[in-house]
Amino acid sequence: MKNIFIIRHGETDLNRNGIVQGSGVDTQLNEFGRHQAQAFFKRYQHHPFEVVLTSALQRTHQTVENFINLGLPWEQWPEINEISWGSHEGKTSTPEMHKEYANMTNHWKAGNYHARIDGGESAQDLANRIQTFVQHLRNRPEKEILICSHGRAMRCLMCVLKDMPLQQMDHFKHANTGLYKAIYDGAAFHFELENSLSHLEFKTSV
Repeated sequence: MKNIFIIRHGETDLNRNGIVQGSGVDTQLNEFGRHQAQAFFKRYQHHPFEVVLTSALQRTHQTVENFINLGLPWEQWPEINEISWGSHEGKTSTPEMHKEYANMTNHWKAGNYHARIDGGESAQDLANRIQTFVQHLRNRPEKEILICSHGRAMRCLMCVLKDMPLQQMDHFKHANTGLYKAIYDGAAFHFELENSLSHLEFKTSV
């Protein structure tokens, strides 16, 4: 039995301003994002985590750095980086970009997982690396695992963990520091929490 905690990174200025991030934009948490991270830490600092797994992007590192500073083993996994949004990255969404994004996600919902924004990854590209990570996760020896990733990557991760088609990705919400908690029984992942923000009751004012 493994207890697996999966959270999205805290807020960045690009999140707040509606600018597309993706895997190619390595932003830092803003002040509110750091408060979110601190609130999560305050709630779970005494949980007996054995390892911390993050993406290779610093917004995930900063979200769980308090746990890392406790001396917990920490590994970076590019396989759980955010999806690459290609030509949209670093730009404020325009009506044309929104139309292109909607067209792509409609393809995904119809089962065409190879659709992509110019220069970016497809849903299938993302799923391929997420599946590599999940296979590794199944085989890890630790029983208490903390993971920090990204919005679209987590949507894909939920589909893989629940053995659901990628068409269902948009059913999963992903607020900043939203927590998914799963129990792995050696065969399947069973979810106790989905996008929980109860820890934010502990945040201090900004």
